[in-house]
Amino acid sequence: MFELIKKINIDFLGKRKISGILSGVIILAGLVSLVVHGGPHYSIDFEGGTEVQVLFKEATTVESMRSSLSEIGYGDAMIREFGNVHEFLIHVKTAARSEEQVSDIREALASIHGEEGYEIRRLETVGPKIGKELRGDMISAVLIAMIGIVIYISIRFQFMFAIGALVALVHDVLITLGLFSLLNMEISLSVLAAFLFIVGYSLNDTIVVFDRVRENVKSKRHDAFEAVLNLSLNQTLNRTIITSLTTLTVVMILLFFGGEVIKPFAFALTIGLIVGTYSSIFVASPVVLVWDENQKKKKKN
Repeated sequence: MFELIKKINIDFLGKRKISGILSGVIILAGLVSLVVHGGPHYSIDFEGGTEVQVLFKEATTVESMRSSLSEIGYGDAMIREFGNVHEFLIHVKTAARSEEQVSDIREALASIHGEEGYEIRRLETVGPKIGKELRGDMISAVLIAMIGIVIYISIRFQFMFAIGALVALVHDVLITLGLFSLLNMEISLSVLAAFLFIVGYSLNDTIVVFDRVRENVKSKRHDAFEAVLNLSLNQTLNRTIITSLTTLTVVMILLFFGGEVIKPFAFALTIGLIVGTYSSIFVASPVVLVWDENQKKKKKN
């Protein structure tokens, strides 16, 4: 097997306090942002409403669009520049029947440069009931996945390994969700798919490490558990880095060249890959070590 790094002997577990502080600060910043913003910034997939991607033929400002939308009662619409010059994305929450809402928005856009002065490139409408159901399904999907993970790892390894994997997964999701909040990015169905990918990828990386730990525990029974964990992390580090870099290369291409529509999905994958690789080394294994030490203290007492 090709080795990117040779003769590795890094004390990963010795740096668990530093990594814990770093993760805690990032997660706290994300949680504060979520509280300030009143929760995640959901797209129309989960909130319901109308989303319009519009291209104007002449120079147009966000202020002029907001002024026109305010006249029909949609002054709180989210408007942002999107893609090309004079192209915008308008997100209006559901306040009327979708047909009436679309008709009102068309009239507002026509009042800026006339009916021939704009082109609607994409139009989506989602009812509030469907949006609410999708939001509930999203939360259920993530929770069910995590419960399944705990059961699977508990059976295949031990319960303490399941706790380590679960903490790492929660860590990855919270950091990614927090960054989306800090950058004021929307959580859509495609982003949800990215979150589930993050859960799976991080779990796969963590299980590879845990599998090596199980092998080393049998062959090095007289070594301290911390030493066995460090050895296992060093032995799997090449595989972890090579796999992550290969996947990250493809995702980065999507992020920079995939276009505006796919950008949130690619961004979530990019953050998830980086954080997932980090957590399999600096979160999952330290949690297993701390759990093991606490259990041994309880037995002694």
